[in-house]
Amino acid sequence: MRILHTMLRVGDLEKSITFYTNVLGMKLLRRHEYPDGQFTLAFVGYGSEADQAVIELTYNWGTESYDKGNAYGHIAIEVDDAYAACEAVKQAGGKVVREAGPMMHGTTVIAFVEDPDGYKVEFIQKGTWTPA
Repeated sequence: MRILHTMLRVGDLEKSITFYTNVLGMKLLRRHEYPDGQFTLAFVGYGSEADQAVIELTYNWGTESYDKGNAYGHIAIEVDDAYAACEAVKQAGGKVVREAGPMMHGTTVIAFVEDPDGYKVEFIQKGTWTPA
């Protein structure tokens, strides 16, 4: 088994695609409309779904926002330099909600940005964390 994708419900599909592609540098891998179900799916990621997990953006036609509750946390992305990644996000018009720096109780360098729907994306600086 392997993880295929994580699904996020979005209120404005075009804004979300722009954020994940132009701000975070992912590619739009595929998109399909389902008129009978009144929804559109768009898959974005850094590589092929054949060998990498991706993000599924789900737009339910006519729904502009969602109650995210308090269970969802964030998506994490490894970056070479969290400080530079935050600057790039700002330059692209994105929102940094926690500037790059070491974790409060550790040495891993992290930062948080927010997508157009308020979902958090964590940047984790390569070389500052140890994978399991």
